Amino acid sequence: MSTLTPEKPAPEKTGSPPGGILSTATRSPLLQRLSVMPPAGRRLVGLAAIAVVLVPFAALLWGSGSWPDELAVDIKSPLDDTYTWISDNRDTHWLFLYFLLHISNSAESAVDGVQSFLDLLGWPGTITLFVLLAGLAAGTLRKSLKTGGIALGAFAFCGLLDVWEPATETMSLMIVAVACSAVLGVLLGLAAGLSDVCDRILRPVFDTMQIMPAFAYLLPFVLLFDIGIPSVLVATVIYAAPPIARLTSLGLRGADPAAMEASASLGATPLQQLLTARLPLARKEMLLGLNQTIMMALSMVVIASMIGAEGLGDEVLSGLAKVRVGDALPAGIAIVLIAIWLDRTTAAAGEGLEESQTGAGGGRIRGWYAVLGTVVLTAATAALGQKEWPEGWTVNISAPVNDAVGWFTDHLGSGVPVLGGTLTWSDGFTKWVLNPMREGLQGTPWWGILLVVAAVTWLVGNWRTALVATLLMSAVGVIGLWDKSLDTLSQVLAALVITLLLGIAIGILAARSASAEKLIRPVLDVLQTMPQFIYLIPVVALFSATRTAAIIAAVAYALPAVIRITAQGIKQVDPSAVEAARSLGASGGQQLRQVQLPLARPALLLAVNQGVVLVLAMVVVGGLIGGGALGFDVVFGLQKSELGAGLSAGAAIVLLGLVLDRMTQPDNDNRRKNQ
Repeated sequence: MSTLTPEKPAPEKTGSPPGGILSTATRSPLLQRLSVMPPAGRRLVGLAAIAVVLVPFAALLWGSGSWPDELAVDIKSPLDDTYTWISDNRDTHWLFLYFLLHISNSAESAVDGVQSFLDLLGWPGTITLFVLLAGLAAGTLRKSLKTGGIALGAFAFCGLLDVWEPATETMSLMIVAVACSAVLGVLLGLAAGLSDVCDRILRPVFDTMQIMPAFAYLLPFVLLFDIGIPSVLVATVIYAAPPIARLTSLGLRGADPAAMEASASLGATPLQQLLTARLPLARKEMLLGLNQTIMMALSMVVIASMIGAEGLGDEVLSGLAKVRVGDALPAGIAIVLIAIWLDRTTAAAGEGLEESQTGAGGGRIRGWYAVLGTVVLTAATAALGQKEWPEGWTVNISAPVNDAVGWFTDHLGSGVPVLGGTLTWSDGFTKWVLNPMREGLQGTPWWGILLVVAAVTWLVGNWRTALVATLLMSAVGVIGLWDKSLDTLSQVLAALVITLLLGIAIGILAARSASAEKLIRPVLDVLQTMPQFIYLIPVVALFSATRTAAIIAAVAYALPAVIRITAQGIKQVDPSAVEAARSLGASGGQQLRQVQLPLARPALLLAVNQGVVLVLAMVVVGGLIGGGALGFDVVFGLQKSELGAGLSAGAAIVLLGLVLDRMTQPDNDNRRKNQ
């Protein structure tokens, strides 16, 4: 018979209750709600608590005005002094005599050499050369005839529109710039693709370079090389090299591991693996990078007419400066045709590369046919002496277009019953949208703007990103361009809202309707090949030189990228998820709202980010047609040699671009946590 022993009392617990300092049972209802909130919700609550403390303190300490003068630094005067010193010492200082002067002379010699060669060929030889090059790049006979026909039509129209000489000047710059950009880009891509250290170093450099608007590249090189071909060429090379560098690195890092392992097992050295395996496997990405480099080089060569680049861009700039659309239109048409030819040729080369890799690309044209044909035609052209395009083969469209624009402005610009007219719409948009947005931003306390930047960046990223973005935005005030930067920001936000509303709606339509996508695709192809300057011509014709015209040009420039990224993101949503929603009886609208759009969120965020970058780039260019703010300061600095004002405005543009990029580019780790 067992005896019952008394139970020992449990020792008293002196530590924390289970579950941490406060157990679930002892937590307050508020803390319990916070514990089950998603990370984004907890951040919002934290931001609200911080704002309750900081806003009254900031209002008491700094008031509600614009950026205080005592926190600003004069950088314009040192920049002007630097420009004066460089101008005085450009012909005597060793830095220029033994380094920069050699770069300048080499650039001029290379461009002059290509121009002399095209002059030697004459117009028949030049056209045939570009036709043969287009055919050689395309590969197969059918594609060669297509791309060669595009080349023939493009340059024939250059002659017919009486812009043959400017077209050859632009092509001379393009040939040298693309060659230098490709060499530099491939070398940087090799470094980033083969070395993790180089990749970490170069990645933020490439990010910054691709965010910077084209205008921001011009001023520093004018400071070093003065106005002329050297500044144009160096700025174009620096601007156009990142795409091919990035894609070369991507192609090298994405090489098939099995192929690399097979190459290593056969005893290949690292150099042999690079030459026989990595580079051949990366050819597709490298060719895509070359396509983007060519298009960016053409865009920059056209814009660089601001700093002495002769050619088609100079014709467009001259027409826009006089607000005579007809004078700018022939060169604008020529630029678009050349851009389409370059884009189609490189695209055909990429398709031919895929066909050759799969064994489907038979009947390729041999390179020596093109060489032989060019040599024979060069000799024939030199013998015949056909140099300049015949004067009798030209058509003058400038006067009729100027007359048409004048009639349009007089009859449809304003006073149209019910509708009002384009100039009336422009004035109304400026009065009721742009001006209130600008006044609202400029009337917001400077510390309030910084708090908004920090809050938004913290929500989409992390505290480090928020800190960097806030410091970058503060730097805009420190350099003394706070109000002008907010003016530019108001234009960017207005254009971005319109771009996203239209772009996402059209992208959804294109993703859900094959017929709509088929109709939209050629329009997007043309819009994405047009350099920035060309967008200014039609908007000036319709809306004159105003801020509204700059906004519309920015929308048209950014819209294709937003549409394509949105459509691609929605089409790539897992079909099984859509099918599951359909099987549960969800309507088409419910499938879109509850399945496709949430799953396409990364693509939509990318569309927003690209829209911001492209809109900012075009709003700055809009300074040429009345956009004002920072864009005007850059144009003023370029045209009047006021490098202090121009460079400081360029720095503010770069800072603003970096801030907007950080605010619209979610941190990958944070995105995964929130999903």
